Parts: sequence; structure tokens; C-alpha cells
Amino acid sequence: MNTILRKSVLGIAGLAFTGGVFAGPVAAHAADTTTHAVKPVSVTVQGDKLIPHGVQGNQSRIDLNDEQTANVKAIIAATKKAGMDERAAVVSIATALQESKLENLGHLGDRNDHDSQGLFQQRPSSGWGTVEQITDPEYSTTAFLKGLKQVDGWQDMPLTKAAQTVQVSAYPDHYAQWEQQAADLVAEHWNK
Repeated sequence: MNTILRKSVLGIAGLAFTGGVFAGPVAAHAADTTTHAVKPVSVTVQGDKLIPHGVQGNQSRIDLNDEQTANVKAIIAATKKAGMDERAAVVSIATALQESKLENLGHLGDRNDHDSQGLFQQRPSSGWGTVEQITDPEYSTTAFLKGLKQVDGWQDMPLTKAAQTVQVSAYPDHYAQWEQQAADLVAEHWNK
């Protein structure tokens, strides 16, 4: 599918559910007090694979438990297996931080946004896979990366634009706040 057609289809799909894939995880974490606002950091080192253009806006940060750290490692492993680089891992981890706070969420009942589940809050009804597949960190990451690969020039886009093109969230700018923490996690775990 060509990029213009894909963007049109994704845009229409995004309008179809104004609650967005964002609403479920946010409600689940509304009382989360471990999120810390961090001032924007400007990292504009040319050629830097982690944050090639610097971060956008205020940055958020959460403390990770063992399960969340294991999910970071699973995202990195799936990224390497897909033959993609550190920047792809940063985009993936920032997306999962926004969508689920790196928790492999099952169905959240009334707090669920449609049928969104897993690290990336992917929807079986939108063709991301079965519930069993999208709640498997390797599968869900691979599915996200497959979508990312279809975005022309994703490597040179701001993180939030690349993530939004794949995710089609009702809150497209929210991915940016996780870029620094995602880059820090990739720097910490990529070579382990």
C-alpha cells in the first residue's frame, strides 16, 4: 500500500475512534505517582542513533519494576531479531511507555479502549493479531516494527510522528514525552 493511501486509511481509522488507544492505559494509571516530569533535554548530536533530533517538549519518567524491565529487554531483542537499529528500539519503547507504561495489559474491562491489549495497546479487531499474539511481547513488538518499516523516512522523523503513523492515537503528541527515558533504556540494555 503506498504511503499516501496508508496515511489516509490510518487517518480515517484514527477519526473513527476518538477515544484512541491511549484512553485505556491512561485510566489504568491515572493514580500512578511514579511519573516524574523532567525538563526537555536537547541532544542534537549529528548521527546519534538514539535521539538524532533532540527530544520534543517536557519529558516524563517512571520507575520500572522487574516486569517492565523484562518487557524493555523483550522489545530490544525483537528489534534486533527484526534487523532494526537502536532508533527503532527507542521508538518502540517510547510507544510502549505511552500506551501501557511497559506493562503487558490484558483486557481492562470498563477502562479498556475498545479491545486494545498488550504493551502497544494493539487491537485484534484492527488486524494486529489475536489476543494471545498481541499480549506476547515479541509478537507485539514485531507487529509494531512491521508497521514502522512501512513508514517512509521514519528514521528521520520526530519520534512522536513515527509512532503516531503506526499507532493512530487520538493523542499523537503524547509519545514525545517518553523519548529520553526510552533512549536511556536502550543505551542501558542494548549491549547486554
